Amino acid sequence: MHIDIWSDIVCPWCFLGKRRLEKALASFEGKADVTIAHRAFQLDPTKPRGQTANRRTMLMSKYRLTEDRVREMDHNMEVMAAAEGLEYHLTEKGQTGNTLDAHRLVQLAKGHDREDQMLERLYKAYFNEQRSVFDVESLVSLAVGEGLDAAEVREALESDRYLEDVRRDLEKARMLGVTGVPFFVIDGRYGISGAQATDVFSRALTMARQAGEAPSR
Repeated sequence: MHIDIWSDIVCPWCFLGKRRLEKALASFEGKADVTIAHRAFQLDPTKPRGQTANRRTMLMSKYRLTEDRVREMDHNMEVMAAAEGLEYHLTEKGQTGNTLDAHRLVQLAKGHDREDQMLERLYKAYFNEQRSVFDVESLVSLAVGEGLDAAEVREALESDRYLEDVRRDLEKARMLGVTGVPFFVIDGRYGISGAQATDVFSRALTMARQAGEAPSR
């Protein structure tokens, strides 16, 4: 069984969905035969690379929300994350920006069999530590912590390496009609939109396994 997951590093629902899927997989009978590929998605690719803006201010402007409403949303998200064993710190200091380079870093890590670990580290850096995942130096530091070579990472991020890989993911998402993330595709046939409850993932995994075991006609 193969699962493709489209997500963005600055999407709080994406980290939540990742963890809920992992919980479903932990009790899934066929988990040893499951492979996962993380696919890039950008919630706002128009932001200039390397520049950041206040996250709460962006949400207020984009969705026409009051500061109190955004503060309430952040609190609710922190509570939901905690229920899944995640620690979010969504404060007024949080920044947002273009995630293209972070996605390219995940692609580089994939070549070293550390794709999932790198994505997990980026999520924790952003949502737990409020660290930047937008500038090269910060990304290099995070990558080194996951065992990647600093020179290789810096060279890749200062060039156009893995740019086409990210663009292919974005194009595939467009072809599938993906407009929001997280978005999960199981065996190329079963789509799950959003950070659904763990039992929803469990049912989808069982359904996909049964479909794979059914004799062809």
